[in-house]
Amino acid sequence: MKKIILTVVTLFYLAGAGVGAHATNAGVPAECEDVMLQAFYWDSYKTQSSTDSKFGRTKWIDLLKDTAAINANFDVVWFPPSAGPTGCGVGYSARQYSSQESDWGSKAKLQELITALHKGNTKVLADVVLNHRGNYNSWCNFYQDNFGSYGTYQLTQQHICRNDECFTDSKSSCYNASYSDRGANDTGDNFDGARDLDHTSEYVQNWSKAYTQWLMGEMKYDGFRYDMTLGFHGRYLKMYNEAAQPYMSVSELWHSIDRQKQHLQECEYNTMVFDFQMKYSMKGIVDGSYGKLNANKTFVGLRKEGLSRYSVTFIDNHDTFDRGSAYGDNQYTKTTDLTTATNKDVVLQASAYMLMMPGVPCVFYPHWASYKSEINELIAVRKRVGIHSESQVLEEESGQYKYHATIQGHRGKVIVRVGKYRSTTVPEGFELAVEGGDRGQYTVYIRMDEQGVEQPTSDSSLKGRGEKFMKDGKLYIRVNETTYDMLGNKIL
Repeated sequence: MKKIILTVVTLFYLAGAGVGAHATNAGVPAECEDVMLQAFYWDSYKTQSSTDSKFGRTKWIDLLKDTAAINANFDVVWFPPSAGPTGCGVGYSARQYSSQESDWGSKAKLQELITALHKGNTKVLADVVLNHRGNYNSWCNFYQDNFGSYGTYQLTQQHICRNDECFTDSKSSCYNASYSDRGANDTGDNFDGARDLDHTSEYVQNWSKAYTQWLMGEMKYDGFRYDMTLGFHGRYLKMYNEAAQPYMSVSELWHSIDRQKQHLQECEYNTMVFDFQMKYSMKGIVDGSYGKLNANKTFVGLRKEGLSRYSVTFIDNHDTFDRGSAYGDNQYTKTTDLTTATNKDVVLQASAYMLMMPGVPCVFYPHWASYKSEINELIAVRKRVGIHSESQVLEEESGQYKYHATIQGHRGKVIVRVGKYRSTTVPEGFELAVEGGDRGQYTVYIRMDEQGVEQPTSDSSLKGRGEKFMKDGKLYIRVNETTYDMLGNKIL
């Protein structure tokens, strides 16, 4: 049976607890307390599908209905690609970037949704695809993009990487084009699902800067999740972030720790990255091999390299989770998936681990949709203690069937324990905060620092998100004069 005991202390908080202003790199808040939500999954714009019936649709009009719950629990929300036009599906091969009429919904509804989230002081990340783009009506021609005061751009085949497959495939409209009608060689890996853009081209650079600035200026996004950043050199991502100055930037770089470190160096640390190595370590929870969470008695993921500030941690995302039988032996689903690991207890153990660790945790929508109450409670504990992207892990212990860790936050400490054979003894000086059920197999204990208990912040800039408080054993949040439960339901 789940139990929550939190001292009744008013806690006001804002994304990053106000410390983001200390960051010296564009897109990388320092000591960031944010918790992120990936507010979509593959094909979740569809009205009828196997995944939709399981986790719920996430078009803009659907997320609008959930803004109270999102605002109450998350500081940053990652949206799917909003470039259009309609008919581009999930959006990773969009054809016209200045169109925001997509399969996720209309531009007007998107702006309404962003405004509603901003009212709750929740920031919004655009999914930005700069590595490649879809075509207009043949392999090598593109829609024009009109970014208003940021400029109008018409990309041509001269802006496609020289070694793109469109120049070697006999079915292509630009098959065997002369080198003078092509761009330079790709500066990263090729993506064969669309045309790879030549980022050495000043015109492509200006188009990229105009698009990212327009997303923030016109659409009011706060930052970016960059798709397929393995496809172009990090110097260009740095250039675009310095032009747009996002609050947060996250690179999708599906690769080894060494390659991620190289990417951060190329970007001169003007971005964060998704921590794939930590995600792979969490598969130990599925296997019952908890030692993977502290491999060889050393840290895992980017934390091992002292780079937790640049780490966005996650359990699953739209690519790694099981998309259904239609994908068969998809490389993503056989070795990495946690979402469909038959079990609530596996997902919640992984959530308890992730949400108590340094880095910026990104909760996956299907997990939140399935287990809102439990995940919201874990988020509340993280916020209560002030765990942040650079928090210290003071102690770690792991074995085949258990994992224990003590983490220092801005306002206190937590001890998180997961696994069948974890200790259930309350540590001296701590109190029980959250306990999973018999199958949940996770426990979190809390100890507030003296200033965390006796000196709640009075900084007026932190009051916009509201205050969390306990009443009759339940956790609530009060925003202005309105009170919500942790599922976002208004309490009269």
